[in-house]
Amino acid sequence: MKVLLVGEYSRLHNSLKQGLEHLGHEVTLVGTGDMFKKFPVDESIRAKWLNDDPFPLFLRKIYLRIFKKDPAQWEIGYRFKKLVPKLKGYDVVQLINSHSIGTYPEFELKLLKQLFKQNGKVFLMGCGDDYPVVKYYLEGKMRYHMLTPYLESGSTLNADFSLKYMTEPYKKLFDFVYENAEAVIPSDMDYKLPWQEWEKVAELIPNPIILSETFSPIVISNRKVRILFGINTMNYTKKGYRFFDEALDRIEEKYAHLVEIKRTKNLPFQKYVTELAHCDILMDNVYAYDQGYNALEAMVRGKVVFTGAEKEFVAHYNLEEAVAINALPDSEKIYEALENLILNPEKIERIGKNACEFIEKEHDSVKVAKQYLKTWSKVNQL
Repeated sequence: MKVLLVGEYSRLHNSLKQGLEHLGHEVTLVGTGDMFKKFPVDESIRAKWLNDDPFPLFLRKIYLRIFKKDPAQWEIGYRFKKLVPKLKGYDVVQLINSHSIGTYPEFELKLLKQLFKQNGKVFLMGCGDDYPVVKYYLEGKMRYHMLTPYLESGSTLNADFSLKYMTEPYKKLFDFVYENAEAVIPSDMDYKLPWQEWEKVAELIPNPIILSETFSPIVISNRKVRILFGINTMNYTKKGYRFFDEALDRIEEKYAHLVEIKRTKNLPFQKYVTELAHCDILMDNVYAYDQGYNALEAMVRGKVVFTGAEKEFVAHYNLEEAVAINALPDSEKIYEALENLILNPEKIERIGKNACEFIEKEHDSVKVAKQYLKTWSKVNQL
């Protein structure tokens, strides 16, 4: 099978690509690399003129400040348009979300029309922001979510990253993608729930993880517990990082003799992975029911992750033992959970082992790739 994957924001498509290629399929990944994360792609549409050259970058910032539009989105669209003639004859085209190219929605709609005409089946990932997801959040149907801190503050001025999907241009783009998609494939519980009432939703397929790392069980003996807090500054509010900061400040003050705490900011993926190798505990996300990629990459390495591990997640996978720590939007509860682990390091060792075994069972990229192939191959799926 010949597969085209469009967009990459987490490493989902990279991991899926590797799983598919292991099974003998031909895969092309198109994307920008997602800014500082620098994910690898086969065909890059990253804005270069307006990022790498100081003078155009200066003009871009002025234009953005005056007109509230980023001209880099035009460059991304232009680069994709130049690429479209090469992107033909694929059996499957899968979009990371309805705005997977990353240009202006009106321009993106035209580009997708051309792309869809010259290829086979189209599938849409349910793994991030999109109209049904944001709508579901705003309707208050989940106990908490990434928009919760903005809604609680009474101001959504800094939540444009999500709320743009509710505007008319993005809604029109979504409608076109959804109409042309064979199915929407949710990747975890945070997206399965918002998509569950939509007609074209398929069964949840877990995020694929590459099992190339050799698992080394955590052994804490005569050393400090190592805690990593890898901060993406753009996500500080929506991931509830302030609760981690508050809890870690207290832990550092009381248990400095028992812990090493390292905070990093905006690391490229490869540097982030290096930091992961040296920690025992990772602080990941508060406003989630399930794990995203940072959490999963840590869990496959046998780390204990403070992340989404809500009752819906536990029930879906029928878990009897903890594979992660469910991080709630409450710094006191996070502090207490950290304290419990620090004073009982054998729990860190056990949960880390559970985490790795869970990833091997449910998230192995080759096993997950087989699930995608099964879904893609169904003629009348839904």
